[in-house]
Amino acid sequence: MTIPILPKYHGFVLYALLAATACCFPARQAHAQDSSEVVDEIVAVVGDRILLRSEVDGVVLGLLQQQQMPYTEDLWMVALNQMIDQKVMTIHAERDTNIVIADEQVEQALNQRIDQLTAQAGGTAQFEEFYGKSLLDIRGDLREELHDQMLADQIRNGKIGGIKITPSEVTEWFSQFPQDSLPVIPEIVRISHIVRYPVPAPEAKAYARELISVIRDSIVVGGASLEEYARLYSEDQGSAENGGRYTSSRLGELVPEFAAVASRSPIGEVSPVFESPFGYHILRVNNRKGDIVDFNHILIQVDDSKADPADAIALLGVVRDSIVTSGVPFELMARRYSEEEISKRLGGRVVDPRTGERDLVLQALNYTWRQTINTIQPGEISEPAEVELLDGKRAFHIVFLHRRVPEHPVDILTDYERIQDLALQDKQNRVMTEWLEELRTEVYIDLRGKAKALSLAANTL
Repeated sequence: MTIPILPKYHGFVLYALLAATACCFPARQAHAQDSSEVVDEIVAVVGDRILLRSEVDGVVLGLLQQQQMPYTEDLWMVALNQMIDQKVMTIHAERDTNIVIADEQVEQALNQRIDQLTAQAGGTAQFEEFYGKSLLDIRGDLREELHDQMLADQIRNGKIGGIKITPSEVTEWFSQFPQDSLPVIPEIVRISHIVRYPVPAPEAKAYARELISVIRDSIVVGGASLEEYARLYSEDQGSAENGGRYTSSRLGELVPEFAAVASRSPIGEVSPVFESPFGYHILRVNNRKGDIVDFNHILIQVDDSKADPADAIALLGVVRDSIVTSGVPFELMARRYSEEEISKRLGGRVVDPRTGERDLVLQALNYTWRQTINTIQPGEISEPAEVELLDGKRAFHIVFLHRRVPEHPVDILTDYERIQDLALQDKQNRVMTEWLEELRTEVYIDLRGKAKALSLAANTL
């Protein structure tokens, strides 16, 4: 038996991944792993709902592409059963009058999913081409699916939300794995930092502001399309191909300078030029509901290749001295002086943007990070150093190394939090498996086509 420190996609660990990727892969690519002449067929009926072979194939294809896993018929059946489980939970959630999903919740989730998928595809046009449908039709397809998924999530979370695990259960769970088969954990660091950007050259700022002003005049006076100019000129790589559009951003998630304009700009009008830490912008608010805003924008960045780092380095040096010699908390100084919004809000803490995990694999960090981290010991603060941030911007920072854990076989003393999470996840999986077996007995389920053939073949082995 091997401890699953790296993800193994079984039980609800697989379900969570499938739920996240199911919409990403259209039916027309679905039979990439199957040379059968069958184009599509019903493979399961769950209550009054059907599951198509192409839907299961699409989820499996997404899993294969993300995880570089070999295709197997067993994996296909696991994916099918996870999708059946979701429909079973959706049906039970619909029977529960206490579970209600508001239309606004669905629309918000739909907008976020569309933004995510169009960004992955490289823009709206590429997304429509990949999916083989218009964006309007795609939204219709996804709306019902997201509604059902949210219902299933509610009933699942209600079941596992109260499940806890005790230290003795964690120890018992870990003890089942032979010591000689424990995996090796790579070198891990936990860090915080304070970031300052170098002062751009005045001519670089003037050029960027002049360019965005010309673009705005072309749109406002000349009647040019903001969307087309965003595709041509915007340097926001996350939205340029989509005409600069973000359909459902929370004002609190935007940098203050941007949020201030987005919150008060008249609907449908192109804003004046304004500056943020990212450069110069113009924006047009399409819709605003509460703190959710739908907008298009164009960003022109200031060329920082000739920026003067002297002021940034000097300030970081003063901040470091205050922390080291005067005992001022690093977290306080980060909130006060750091110019990187994400870590600033966390008191300087650096986390994995995908998972929120604080323990970071050292070798996975950019070399500019590793160079600085390798100059200090736990509890120390680095001298000011240049860094390439996650968004590719050049900056300078000081780094506080909270802890460093060398590469080692997983151990319950040094890796207790990680092992606790895995043990809790395993307990939740077991509870869900037993509960779903009960729920399935109350819902009509009929396997057909490929699913029935594989099920019969497995039973005859």
